[in-house]
Amino acid sequence: MKNNKWRVGVVVAVIVAASIMLEDGCECRRVQFIFGDSLSDVGNNKYLSKSLAQASLPWYGIDFGNGLPNGRFSNGRTVADIIGDQMGLPRPPPFLDPSLTEDDILHNGLNYASGGGGILNDTGNYFIQRFSLYKQIELFQGTQEVIREKIGKEEAEEFFKEARYVVALGSNDFINNYLMPVYRDSWTYNDDTFIQYLIETLKGQLKALHTLGARQLMVFGLGPMGCIPLQRVLSASGNCQDRTNKLALSFNKAAAKLIDDLGIQLANSSFRFGDAYDVVNDVISNPNKYGFENSDSPCCSFGRIRPALTCLPASSLCKDRSKYVFWDEYHPTDSANQLIANELINKFGFLRLNQSSSSPAPSPSPLN
Repeated sequence: MKNNKWRVGVVVAVIVAASIMLEDGCECRRVQFIFGDSLSDVGNNKYLSKSLAQASLPWYGIDFGNGLPNGRFSNGRTVADIIGDQMGLPRPPPFLDPSLTEDDILHNGLNYASGGGGILNDTGNYFIQRFSLYKQIELFQGTQEVIREKIGKEEAEEFFKEARYVVALGSNDFINNYLMPVYRDSWTYNDDTFIQYLIETLKGQLKALHTLGARQLMVFGLGPMGCIPLQRVLSASGNCQDRTNKLALSFNKAAAKLIDDLGIQLANSSFRFGDAYDVVNDVISNPNKYGFENSDSPCCSFGRIRPALTCLPASSLCKDRSKYVFWDEYHPTDSANQLIANELINKFGFLRLNQSSSSPAPSPSPLN
């Protein structure tokens, strides 16, 4: 959970655009396959018993469903939840949900996101258990095998080639790796060479997804991660950490070029890059402009003891959760996620895919 950077990207969502009749007569609607970290984790880490990156305590989930912790590192919805709801897509369950069946995957998709995960395997290793992007891709390969077994090789190949993939990781690789002196990368690389290392690694991962059938893919960039409450409280001035924000901007620039290049190089591919850094930065700099009252401290905090790192049962909540940009030291609130999702929906022109859906009704934004 601590891995949450203010990264818009938040969210690695794969929208499988496939309405096909299966051999057993099952008609599959369009679904999402989500890859990411704690900004889009909906419960995978809950099933990783040794993981220190958990959102299993009150008051996580207070504004979602029954108000109990559900594995999301927020008081409410993730960006992926909100975008999916707007598109009429069912909310995909966590990959590790033990009750899942093949039909559940075909009808609702899957979420592979894991709090603490990054592009690099070493990122967040002090959380003990988490899924890196490499591991999530490996799990996706396993899902493909299950689907091929269920509906046949040709049907499955078509199913995955018609999917749309969105990848959004990276901030943990800075906040829970490069910027921490306990990691080898912090003294092995400088700012420029570390970003080059990240981009080369991401390049191989995106090529792997293309080999697995990904043809329409969107990669979301990072937001001003130097402005999350944890970064502010660890600075002498209490202001945003300029160096951390510059790293996010440099990563976004390099990643955008990578996506453009891959979109040209890889056969039958349509790769796009989503950058919402500017709007998120403006929200943090001018919160009143967007209806917020606080953009520099967490709504859920442990009094004057900071950073408390996580939201705890003994933590105090702000008076109006809808007026805070950040929920805890790392993660945005439901209201902030709504704003981010709207920006991405407008930028990409997302259209409603499923006109009728039996997915759960969207949880409302928090009222207080």
